[in-house]
Amino acid sequence: MKLNTIVVDDSSIQRITIAKLISEHTNLRLGGDFSNALEAKSYITNNHVDLIFLDIEMPHITGFDLLDGLKIKPLIVFITSKADYAVKAFEYSALDFLQKPIKKERFLISVKKALEMHQLKHDQIHDDHGPHLIIKSNLKKIKVYTSHIKWVEAFGDYIKVVTYEDTHLVLSTMKAFETELPKDNFLRIHKSYIINLDKVERFNSKQVEIDGEKIPLSRNKKEEIITILESY
Repeated sequence: MKLNTIVVDDSSIQRITIAKLISEHTNLRLGGDFSNALEAKSYITNNHVDLIFLDIEMPHITGFDLLDGLKIKPLIVFITSKADYAVKAFEYSALDFLQKPIKKERFLISVKKALEMHQLKHDQIHDDHGPHLIIKSNLKKIKVYTSHIKWVEAFGDYIKVVTYEDTHLVLSTMKAFETELPKDNFLRIHKSYIINLDKVERFNSKQVEIDGEKIPLSRNKKEEIITILESY
């Protein structure tokens, strides 16, 4: 998955810095970098854009003005030297807000959010009839797409179904719930954890990591999960 990405900033130094970070990221494709909002708007009108790194304070037309003129808005990460804009930025449904000078570690966090949000939107559009479960949580029946589940965790007489949107507490055993999940995508790696193999970011002999959370790995599952994940 690659997101077509552009940079809009009147500072040539900032544009070069962010464009370089985009070009180095395996999940981003640099569509262009622009010194003003008018050039960017022309590009967005004629090309598909998934993600914009957008400066707020620019001559003639601000970053907010650019968004006001777009019918379809891509994912937005605002970049600015002033934290005062943070509240207004999120009124525009900004994915993230980066303060200058941009640090690579912080940039990567924004990209991670963008990739997750893009995947969720894709699932909602193309996977409305895909695999899902109907679970009962807090006295309500809820439709949960299995592609949105990160992991399932034992919690006393209940289990916690952890998704990107929420965590649902369900009265069930791990064994019973495991039978409801697609076997090709889910694996019980510990007596208290079932994981979505598609969501694993990294792993070692003791744990796997999903969305920054470290989940313990049973010794008897080590070889199995290494074999599976190495083939992904």
